[in-house]
Amino acid sequence: MSEEILINVTPRETRVAVVENGILQEVYLERASRLGYVGNVYKGRVQRVMPGMQAAFVDIGLERAAFLHASDIVRPTLPASNVEGGNVTPVGQGGSGTPSISGLVHEGQEIVVQVIRDPISSKGARLSAHLSIPSRYLVLLPYAKTLGVSTRIDDEDERQRLKDLLGSLIGEDPLGYIVRTNAEGQSGKALAFDVTYLGKVWRVVQENIASTAVGERVYEELSLPLRALRDLLHDGIEKVRVDSRETFDKVCRFVHKFMPELEERIEHYSGERPIFDLYGAEDEIKRALRREVPLKSGGHLVFDQTEAMTTIDVNTGAYLGSRNLEETVYRTNLEAAQAAARQLRLRNLGGIIIIDFIDMTDDEHKRQVLRTLEKALERDHAKTTVYPMSPLGLVEMTRKRTTKSLEYQLCEPCPACDGRGTMKTAETVTYEIFREITRAVRQFDAEKLMVLASTDVVDRILEEESAGVAELEEFIGKTINFQSEDHYLQEQFDVVLL
Repeated sequence: MSEEILINVTPRETRVAVVENGILQEVYLERASRLGYVGNVYKGRVQRVMPGMQAAFVDIGLERAAFLHASDIVRPTLPASNVEGGNVTPVGQGGSGTPSISGLVHEGQEIVVQVIRDPISSKGARLSAHLSIPSRYLVLLPYAKTLGVSTRIDDEDERQRLKDLLGSLIGEDPLGYIVRTNAEGQSGKALAFDVTYLGKVWRVVQENIASTAVGERVYEELSLPLRALRDLLHDGIEKVRVDSRETFDKVCRFVHKFMPELEERIEHYSGERPIFDLYGAEDEIKRALRREVPLKSGGHLVFDQTEAMTTIDVNTGAYLGSRNLEETVYRTNLEAAQAAARQLRLRNLGGIIIIDFIDMTDDEHKRQVLRTLEKALERDHAKTTVYPMSPLGLVEMTRKRTTKSLEYQLCEPCPACDGRGTMKTAETVTYEIFREITRAVRQFDAEKLMVLASTDVVDRILEEESAGVAELEEFIGKTINFQSEDHYLQEQFDVVLL
């Protein structure tokens, strides 16, 4: 499989695209005005303890207080088999195994925490007191004596080799480490370099913790281009193209220091054509903001993202098939499973996700569709969990969410519909105006009234509701004038007493 990473840099925005076989799979962006916080470590102060939620709100200097759950304060001792993708999986969350939040923190207490999820919508950032500092091949866990290997490395001999190698390197070091997926096949020299690097970083963090004030940052995650290379660059990446000379130089220095064997794959892109126009990445981003995703067969997916979950509806559309209904449905669902997995990565959708596949009667077809979905998700860098298909053809799954979705980063609620996705018709607004006129006349004394509304609404009133206006004028005993305003939205109007 051919893979490339494209890095596009402008003065106020940086974007990174991951392209597989000429098709955009993932996109990341970072803006100077809204830099992400995930990975940053802060010295915070507990503002409020909520025993009923087993959580506390912590001031770390952001606009909204951040959320810290009790399970993210207590670190249970875990065997290495519980390590997934470089993160220790908390146990006992919300259950009897987690001590009361009141016994862990108190209001006014200073605490060092790390952001594990950016503020999303009305929710503050999610925090953890279990600090983790990643390098190219390792993750440092300074508060946990853990020695683990990512479960994505499934070869038992390789897992044991890496564990033994790391154990010999750290010796009696009281710090914990996890071997990342990128370390598969790496030498002891490479791991030793990362152990030394992380040791230096942790000493600097400790010094910052001792000297900084509450609400200040003590450790900052790498910038997007360097973070993307640290996490995404591997032997399978053929090229990394950077369209900024300054960023290219920074990337080269970073790669030379941490992964010199891949240095020759970094190149400066100086073509006249914008780098994101390569492979149609710009057009793919635009399409990823639409609700409907067409399938090659003629069917389509419909995405609806809400506060609680994301739903994906599968429709056959114009695809009629050539054999029978069951075969048509099966083939559409197979294609939909692959398309849905790609769109989840591209749109960066997280949390609870429900896919409504078209009903199938054949149990083997159901298993094949579910297997296709799981296989398509294997290349996803975010952790996903897929549950069995329900009798209604619904597949429930979760995808780890750390940052806002692509839509939430690039879009805002429509001012015309206030984010509802629909808008009141001109007819509905017309009758709202008539009711508001009646209400105003009863409350205030005026000789005549002026109604300001959008052009479409005023045109409809004067053309289709002229008889209704005459009846209303007779009923209230007042003259009503209408004036169209081009800048008014369809639902917007004002009734002025003259």
